[in-house]
Amino acid sequence: MNKADQDRLLAEARQNRELREKTYREKALKLFPWICARCGREFTGKRLRELTVHHKDHNHDNNPPDGSNWELLCLYCHDNEHSRYEVAEWYDKETPGRAQKTSSDHRPFADLEALLKRKQTEG
Repeated sequence: MNKADQDRLLAEARQNRELREKTYREKALKLFPWICARCGREFTGKRLRELTVHHKDHNHDNNPPDGSNWELLCLYCHDNEHSRYEVAEWYDKETPGRAQKTSSDHRPFADLEALLKRKQTEG
């Protein structure tokens, strides 16, 4: 496949994605109040473009007509949601070349009882 074919395919894919997003965004804006589901900010007028559709299951192809997989989030809350999801995915994976530790060996209060008893006898 040459460069021109690749560019054409990418442009078509972007256009299809934009059309799909426009369709479910319009549906979501008709179904839900124009309020961020996380921070509660209300959006009207030109600021409505800052309200995005978030897929609860992170699957952008799962667009049921009743909107059960969607929630409206502002740009900031949407970015935060995806950042938390990426961090959670990262922690679920093992470090390559090493076994993942399941518990910590550090016990910060291990000697607390002895310290308290010593302090009582001294004081």
